[in-house]
Amino acid sequence: MKYITVIDYNMGNLHSVSKALERVSESRGVGIKVSNDREVISRASGIVFPGVGAFGKGMENIKKFDLIDILKGRIKEGIPFLGICLGLQLLFTESEEHGSFKGLDILSGKVMGFSRGVKTPHMGWNDVSYTGKKPDKDFRLFKNISDRDYFYFVHSFFVLPDNKDIIIAEVDYGKSIAAAVNKDNIYGVQFHPEKSGDSGLVIFSNFVEIVKGD
Repeated sequence: MKYITVIDYNMGNLHSVSKALERVSESRGVGIKVSNDREVISRASGIVFPGVGAFGKGMENIKKFDLIDILKGRIKEGIPFLGICLGLQLLFTESEEHGSFKGLDILSGKVMGFSRGVKTPHMGWNDVSYTGKKPDKDFRLFKNISDRDYFYFVHSFFVLPDNKDIIIAEVDYGKSIAAAVNKDNIYGVQFHPEKSGDSGLVIFSNFVEIVKGD
């Protein structure tokens, strides 16, 4: 049976993410495993990379659990990969959060802080707008999600991709910032689907479909 591994690196609300995924995957014959075991990750049909907390600590934990090469390798193999909040940010080249830190550099770009005068963290419900690519065709993660639908955000930093074409959806908070990105088999969202009610469950359901190949 196919399964999705939710990566456990002590930086995410793993219970909420895994339970939300289980709600939409059980009837589709896709299992959910929360793990940092390299063997479990190596056999997964899809990976969800959640995260809550600071960028530097996140990279420290990824190194501690010896996850860098297995994550990069599985992405290179082409399996569906979903980064959530910090799990999205860690995919980028570097971050200015509380210093200067190198990321996984799977996606080229920086993680930046909001401008002075913008209340942080950005916390609560915000509407998300598409940047041009059409769900169902170009960006399957947002299938059956309406433009300007609301999702729940909690973050003080945001991604600034070098290639703006990978930005699929934006949120306006002080200025337009990336709310969702996609490059090949890599999907990432700055919001928390596991805290976003029915719309968040649709996101997870779409990811399960992508993993199944439906």
